Amino acid sequence: MSPRGILLVEDNAQDELLTLRSLRKVNLANEVEVVRDGQQALDFLFHEGEFAGRPRQSLPAVVLLDLGLPRVGGLEVLARLRANARTHLLPIVILTSSDEEQDRLQSYLDGANSFVRKPVDFADFAETVARLGVYWMALNEPPSPGGDA
Repeated sequence: MSPRGILLVEDNAQDELLTLRSLRKVNLANEVEVVRDGQQALDFLFHEGEFAGRPRQSLPAVVLLDLGLPRVGGLEVLARLRANARTHLLPIVILTSSDEEQDRLQSYLDGANSFVRKPVDFADFAETVARLGVYWMALNEPPSPGGDA
């Protein structure tokens, strides 16, 4: 993954397709890697399991993380990423269909940078994802690598 890539953690094929289309529609040329469950997300970012042989490249610019994931839930993924020195500053946006206040609160307590509820309407969903992409890939200014040492 390029240093400015996106990691999409999404188990719903329809939401994955719509997210990818929405990002392309606003001409974001950034690479988007997709994993479909929480364990894959952890393995991808920590170079373990099926991703053990993957070259150790820079972290993505942002992780778009669903909460309702198989194997390892999104909140557990978030907590484990925040507990690791290499990934504790990695921008993580919760992108979920959950409207539960407890999920929102726990996401922020565990260190999420943002919590975005997936709109039900197709056009609203596409616009939301496009805005997220533009913000995190073009406007946000992350800390320099190693800047938290």
